[in-house]
Amino acid sequence: MKVKINNREYEFDQEISILDATKKAHIKIPTLCYSEKLEPFGSCRLCSVEIKGERTLKPACVTKITDGMEIFTHSQRVRKTRKTIMELIIASHGINCNLNCLTCSKSGSCEIKEVAEEIGVTEIRVPPISNGLPEDRSSYSIVREPQKCIVCNRCVRKCSEVQSVNILTIANRGPDTYVTTFMDKGMGNVDCTNCGQCILECPTGALHEVYQMDQVWAALSDESKYVIVQTAPAVRVAIAEEFGAEPGKIATKQMVAGLRLLGFDKVFDTNFAADLTIMEEANEFIERFKNNGKLPLFTSCSPGWVKFLEHNYPEFIDNLSSCKSPQQMFGAIAKTYYANKLGISKEDTVVVSVMPCTAKKFERVRSEMKGDVDYVLTTRELAKMFKLAGIDLLNVPQEEYDEPLGISSGAGAIFGATGGVMEAALRTAYEVITGKELEKLDFEAVRGIEGIKEATVEIDGINLKVAIVNGLGNARKVLEMIKNGEKELQFVEFMACPGGCIGGGGQPIPTNNEILLKRMQAIYEVDRSLPIRKSHENPAIKTLYKEFLEEPLSEKSHELLHTTYLARS
Repeated sequence: MKVKINNREYEFDQEISILDATKKAHIKIPTLCYSEKLEPFGSCRLCSVEIKGERTLKPACVTKITDGMEIFTHSQRVRKTRKTIMELIIASHGINCNLNCLTCSKSGSCEIKEVAEEIGVTEIRVPPISNGLPEDRSSYSIVREPQKCIVCNRCVRKCSEVQSVNILTIANRGPDTYVTTFMDKGMGNVDCTNCGQCILECPTGALHEVYQMDQVWAALSDESKYVIVQTAPAVRVAIAEEFGAEPGKIATKQMVAGLRLLGFDKVFDTNFAADLTIMEEANEFIERFKNNGKLPLFTSCSPGWVKFLEHNYPEFIDNLSSCKSPQQMFGAIAKTYYANKLGISKEDTVVVSVMPCTAKKFERVRSEMKGDVDYVLTTRELAKMFKLAGIDLLNVPQEEYDEPLGISSGAGAIFGATGGVMEAALRTAYEVITGKELEKLDFEAVRGIEGIKEATVEIDGINLKVAIVNGLGNARKVLEMIKNGEKELQFVEFMACPGGCIGGGGQPIPTNNEILLKRMQAIYEVDRSLPIRKSHENPAIKTLYKEFLEEPLSEKSHELLHTTYLARS
């Protein structure tokens, strides 16, 4: 079909939205409520365009092109309307826009500010409007500031359409419309999984993580405390984005140097604990498989996924691996094995985690694991701390992690991407079961950002049926199929966030599919670059078992590295 856009003719093979058509024509139309990962909604009307013969402007995101249509994307009428709409949106965005910019939680670029500049809004002619709604600080992970909300519904749609959690909703009508939770109970009192995907969608900073930067600054200033930090695999391939680098830049050694400059006593790697997790989880799977234990085995390193299952599918709790996540395993080892080596008491040892995940903030206070980790910073929070300390991350000298809890394998690194836990476990399980060296380490069938992947892996004549699932909406689909007997699997990796940890709720904004793929490629580059690529070959892990844990699944291992779960109402 042929369409005219701004008096130039274009031809398209199929009926698509005006917004998609203008993108193909390399014409940018401003949007706020639109997100490429969500169904078009058309609520903000900023993408309105003029169509010849139509009396009213039409939202480009939900209006389809038709043959012979003539579209004007930036006519005088369109520009004037967009400006008015934007002024009204900003007026509802808190008490005072300039003050909000000083107190805003948005990291990096501010979407609403960028769109306002793009449209040409230089002054606000509409008196600011306050909705008078209080902040929601009921959650251990996420804060809601309704005063900053423009009711674009992106958080609501992400929570329902992608994650199928459905804890956010719209209340009231007209100018009294606002986003809330069931009965206004607050995010900490409903079935929120703390995944933080709503934060990644919010264009105004009305949603952000519960900050723990001040507590970490205080710990670093306390001379009586020995402060240890661990960094998750997905952080090193994303944090540089906060300093203007392209997505996927590997900034591991610069990050280590920056953390030392902040004053941490030791800088360690969560990848070490990922290797430890594989030692326990791979052996747990082998034990269950050989002894007719509960299968399929579900991975347990994603706390958002674990909480989702506890709320929605408690009948599958026994399928969860009893292994703690790498974050919690690290804390348990740091406060026992490592603290004992240094002669430091557990009480004087402070463990700080830097994670791509907001759900880790909730995980650290779970009663089953409380005390392993003291504070959790997101990737965004660490970037803020670097900037506050005047640390130019991209230009600091590169440094290595401390030993022994900074020694890790490539298998630990790939935990950061969906499919990585499965691949790391298979590398170890194969060699433990067969006693032979694995010739090809890369399990390509479990890689990629597809929401659901399945593979059959042959180990010593046994065909293992495995699945890799990322995103809680996809988790629901797979659990329903298992529940109904439609899927027969032995091992399933579940991750709460699309793309796995690289797409976590604590990562730099924006996080879209293009960025996810670049971060994922970097994760596998880290794996390929390391001399050790199997968890069971990590010398520090071998020493840990020899000196302290004895063997995987030992009594000591179960005491420190394993946990239980509960059915949540």
